[in-house]
Amino acid sequence: MIEVGNDVQFIKEGDLCSVPFNIACGRCRACKERMTGICLNVNPERPGSAYGYVDMGGWPGGQADYVMVPFADFNLLPFPDKDQAMEKILDLTMLSDIFPTGYHGAIKAGCTTGSTVYVAGAGPVGLAAAHAAQLLGAAVVIVGDAVEARLNQARSFGCETIDITQDTSIEDQITEIMGEPIIDCTVDAVGFEARGHGSGEGEAPATVLNQAMSITRAGGSIGIPGLYVTEDPGAADEDAKHGALKMDFGLGWAKSHAFYTGQCPVMQYNRELMMSILNDKAQIAKAVNATVIPLDDAPQGYQEFDSGVAQKFVLDPHGDLQGASRA
Repeated sequence: MIEVGNDVQFIKEGDLCSVPFNIACGRCRACKERMTGICLNVNPERPGSAYGYVDMGGWPGGQADYVMVPFADFNLLPFPDKDQAMEKILDLTMLSDIFPTGYHGAIKAGCTTGSTVYVAGAGPVGLAAAHAAQLLGAAVVIVGDAVEARLNQARSFGCETIDITQDTSIEDQITEIMGEPIIDCTVDAVGFEARGHGSGEGEAPATVLNQAMSITRAGGSIGIPGLYVTEDPGAADEDAKHGALKMDFGLGWAKSHAFYTGQCPVMQYNRELMMSILNDKAQIAKAVNATVIPLDDAPQGYQEFDSGVAQKFVLDPHGDLQGASRA
């Protein structure tokens, strides 16, 4: 914390804090129920707000030299010991977004001791969801993706993997791992940019949701931290351009599935995940291959991310993270 405003009472200059990606007032009904992803006061258009995100309240982005945090006493999570925090700073940076988001997906999918879990997508959020499922006690975590480097990253911390570019169906590939084409719960960490299953397939926005209904056990849950949008002008079909997806919802109804969607309420999880990191129970930076780059290299980082590299880039505008390691 570099400077505090006149209304800030409990955060002090010099405190080292985590900043949730979503912005919350701390006063409305949603915030009082720890649903900080859908704060009712900080976005005039609809519930929920985030830094630098379209249709999320007009708050400037956080990828800058400095950022102003509104309602700081409520939103900030101060680390209890600065020296201890700096030893695990790469892991702790993940508390702003992807670790709580992945954990949210795993929790809402019903991951618990002994669960079998499928995570669609091995980007940073998918890898975070896979690590979260392990933290929650899952017996088997299977991760699906089209990029071999990302699948290798998932295997590096004990996940089974599925290559969705293969023409073998996802049900058959899960059967090869599990002995049956059914798992307990599914996490959709892909969202509206999903591609079809098989070689040469293009964008098919409802693919992951339909697969999730096929492979998730009757009475199971599907956690959906992957982003879906109300408008997608570049979508593959007219319906998807307006946020309408061609889902086999009758199958989900027949199997009594529960669907949990929406922006992660970071403050519902970040303190508990901080304690897991500080006490060596979670190694999220290693799981997502956290890689520190200067702020000036952000455009290159975005290009590499778009190419499918198995890395989570951490922007370091002031050089404070140089030498930080993945514990």
